[in-house]
Amino acid sequence: MINYLSVENVTYHYGDLALFDNINFGVSEGQKVALIAKNGAGKTTLFNILTGQFPPQEGEVTFRKGIRVGYLSQDPELCPDNTVMQELFFAEGEAIQTIRQYEEALHHHDMDALSRLTSRIDHLNAWDYESRIKQILAQLKITRFDQQISELSGGQRKRVALAKVLITEPDFILLDEPTNHLDLDMIEWLEQYLGKSKSTLLMITHDRYFLDRVCNHILELDNQTIYQYQGNYPYYLEKREERIAMKSAEVEKARNLLRKEQEWMNRMPQARATKAKYRINAFYELKDVASQRVGGREMELGIQGARLGSKILEMDGVCKAYDDLVMMKDFTYKFARNEKVGIIGNNGTGKTTFLNMISGQIKPDSGTIEIGETVVFGYYRQQGIVVDDDKRVIDVISEISEKISLGDGQTMSASQFLRYFMFPNEMHYVQVAKLSGGERKRLHLMTVLMRNPNFLILDEPTNDLDIFTLNVLEDYLRAFKGCLIIVSHDRYFMDKVVDHVFVFQGNGVVKDFPGNYTEFQDYRKEQDKIKAQEKPADKKATEAKPAEKKADTTRKLSFKEKRELEQLEADIAALEAEKNSLETALSSGTLTGDELTQQSMRVGQIIEQLEEKEMRWLELSEI
Repeated sequence: MINYLSVENVTYHYGDLALFDNINFGVSEGQKVALIAKNGAGKTTLFNILTGQFPPQEGEVTFRKGIRVGYLSQDPELCPDNTVMQELFFAEGEAIQTIRQYEEALHHHDMDALSRLTSRIDHLNAWDYESRIKQILAQLKITRFDQQISELSGGQRKRVALAKVLITEPDFILLDEPTNHLDLDMIEWLEQYLGKSKSTLLMITHDRYFLDRVCNHILELDNQTIYQYQGNYPYYLEKREERIAMKSAEVEKARNLLRKEQEWMNRMPQARATKAKYRINAFYELKDVASQRVGGREMELGIQGARLGSKILEMDGVCKAYDDLVMMKDFTYKFARNEKVGIIGNNGTGKTTFLNMISGQIKPDSGTIEIGETVVFGYYRQQGIVVDDDKRVIDVISEISEKISLGDGQTMSASQFLRYFMFPNEMHYVQVAKLSGGERKRLHLMTVLMRNPNFLILDEPTNDLDIFTLNVLEDYLRAFKGCLIIVSHDRYFMDKVVDHVFVFQGNGVVKDFPGNYTEFQDYRKEQDKIKAQEKPADKKATEAKPAEKKADTTRKLSFKEKRELEQLEADIAALEAEKNSLETALSSGTLTGDELTQQSMRVGQIIEQLEEKEMRWLELSEI
């Protein structure tokens, strides 16, 4: 296999913190690789080294010469003054650069350049590149192509940056948490896109379904070393357990032997030190092995929530809208004890509005929301908490409480609580500014849980948390003796935790489905399949029934629309034929400068007309 990336003896220390030491790995053509590690272990730092933003302190990073590399960072930098389309036309890649040069040559009436670039675009099959850009943007739900980057939300910017990487079709793609800010439909589309793509892939992700369906190779960064696993996520879990068990046995053996060697060291006369130098060296090597941490300390959550009374949360006829945008319409529901609800739906369908109404942040337009007297909310928000970056980690916790109640009269100090959340002693006095994104999220989660809530509201809690933290958080939430509402795009997380889901369908419609996310998706696909397989004869029989004609909300094409549909088909065929003819002429090399300009402009006009007519044809054909 052809090697695309080689990492040799790379070392990077952040002050006194060693992230990785002399790590070695390679990525070959066609491999789809996931990088897994705990928060703060150095995943993003390693990506920054691979992309040349940080130089390695030791070692070498080598990409194969001639390959095109695309990179999506967690916080991509885009030009705020560009429109969406302008930003994408500034992407790297031969086809898109050629089109940009062609547009500039057309603007300056540079006939020689137009002739040369026309042949190049034809060779690259790039005449419909703008259409391909719009298709990818549409899948990522970016529909206003003329909107300025400065007007976009953080999530929309991340999606534009993702589109910018994908449209160039690089040979090697590096993706840092690509599923953050994508809704479930987008994630499933991206799974299929990357699964079919011929590009080699290296990505950081906490989405275990996404990882399992896209990747065939896993790298784990642990204890400053890289471990490699050839296989999917379940295979990785199995082999990781085997590795930890073997390492544990090795460390335990070293510790037992160390006790004997320590006694010898204590007894050995100083005068004989030179004669036993080899044994002294072996003692210190043994001590290094015996002092290793194996697998890391797992987070253990045993915080007890306040007691819940019989009345918890009752919603009756709740409605909410912002001008013409309806978020919730006549929603009624009564929550029961220990209920665990997942919330799914596209962005903008009212999920966060629903959470804010429950927690009293905003009021409904109509209807009632009654909260029981014993309810203590714990609300984990997407945007996190506002913390002074100069504060130390332990101060953030201590300011809320010096002691955390575990129930049954047991308490825990702020320092103990931090260690439970995998913040070792040396991190307690670190400034918040120096925490990784995932560590900040973990700190935010601590500030929510330590108040002993009995009704947890978690809005995208999985973003930026590592897989190991997610596994432990899932176990805690399953055992949580209280009510739970989760909004998450992490399907694996939802499947393990929730009992049923509220499906936000848009226009204020919310449906309660009795099952987890995967069961809902299976149900939806089955319903779609049934509709697709419905026989035309059955449809005609149904339409023939007088009683059901009134209830049928579908309509047939009018005579005028039928004529329009026929005309559109003829127009599209004619425009396609004209476009093919013009492209042949443009690449013939026989046109004069004026003819070249005119016919190039005509090709652009035809592409626009085709897009309009095809969209109208789709609208009519769906009726």
